[in-house]
Amino acid sequence: MGNGWPRVRLGEVLSKNEDVVELVPDVAYREVTIRLWGNGVVLRGEVLGAEIGATRRFRVRAGQFILSRIDARNGALGIVPGPLDGAVVSNDFPSYNVVQGRLFTPFLGWMSRTGQFVDLCRAASEGTTNRVRLQEERFLRMEIALPPLPEQRRVVAKVEELAAKIEEAKHLRSNSQAEVVALLAAELRTIGEVLQTRARLGDVLLSKPRNGWSARCDNSDGGIPVLSLSAVTGFEYRASTYKRTSLPTSPHAHYWARPGDLFMSRSNTPELVGHAAIYDGDPYPCIYPDLLMRLEPDPDQTHTRFVWWWLQTPQTREYIAANAKGTSPTMKKISQGTVMDLPFPASLMPEQQRRIVAYLDGLQAKVDSLKALQPQSAAELDALLPSILDRAFKGEL
Repeated sequence: MGNGWPRVRLGEVLSKNEDVVELVPDVAYREVTIRLWGNGVVLRGEVLGAEIGATRRFRVRAGQFILSRIDARNGALGIVPGPLDGAVVSNDFPSYNVVQGRLFTPFLGWMSRTGQFVDLCRAASEGTTNRVRLQEERFLRMEIALPPLPEQRRVVAKVEELAAKIEEAKHLRSNSQAEVVALLAAELRTIGEVLQTRARLGDVLLSKPRNGWSARCDNSDGGIPVLSLSAVTGFEYRASTYKRTSLPTSPHAHYWARPGDLFMSRSNTPELVGHAAIYDGDPYPCIYPDLLMRLEPDPDQTHTRFVWWWLQTPQTREYIAANAKGTSPTMKKISQGTVMDLPFPASLMPEQQRRIVAYLDGLQAKVDSLKALQPQSAAELDALLPSILDRAFKGEL
């Protein structure tokens, strides 16, 4: 750490906290725990003295340095935050006062999150498997590179400036996806409000919605896939949500799923009943269950994908919520008649429907793109801070 900076033992800048409090049985006490890998000193909970199972505890103060004897080697250490001032800890969480005038507390806070500092804790720990503990005397003999106070403050200011920019980038990334999702929801509501719904969905279907077959599933090797209800949940087809049945089947039966079929759930929780998705042909062959209905739009009057989007409009969702039945508050059903009577803009020309579908698909593509980038961008942003801290405490920032 800190090429060219003077080296000091931790025991020269940290002094053990010996503030002991006698526990009162009917008094509530806040307890502290420490998250791994520098993720903070946090409230574990609040308990009565009688529930703690001891008569004494150490009392910690804001600004003290604290660590876990067991998990310091895994980054369980940090600075006690202001809201936890006066909380209590067991002997497994030793805490230390920072020697003012030599060590700037935020400097230690950031330093303790570096891999180099965690390595010191690991080197100061010993014991057999599952009994490894940090040895305080050895820990306090460990050396760190410590620049003069003005330089400590400069490093902290620079690290906090860069950390704030990372948090801002995370916030912007999250907001960008939320804004596109909100735009998509707003457009669906606008479409539902603008289009005239003088017809019924049944007017543009080739036949009445039909339930599938809920075959008994034994998940035997080579069995026929049977879609699960969750295959359409969230208005997104999930090809991996199925079970298998080894029961005999008929090749001419109505329950076979066909690529491009629009399936709608007829029973689910109030929030999920009526969700729909388009089967993409995977897996194939495949059976759709009794809890799903197949809707067959007439291609001369409408497009399957337009119907799928229409089922997602707030107006449609409100109609389904108002017409779903069932005595259980957690499980509702919609009937074939409810689906047939669902208000629908049948007067809209197919070409107009195609333009609406293209626009909504474009918005959905942006949402999907942002979702796909989330894990990568999140990992990149999460890796930035450790890299910055590594450079900062090598004296390279």
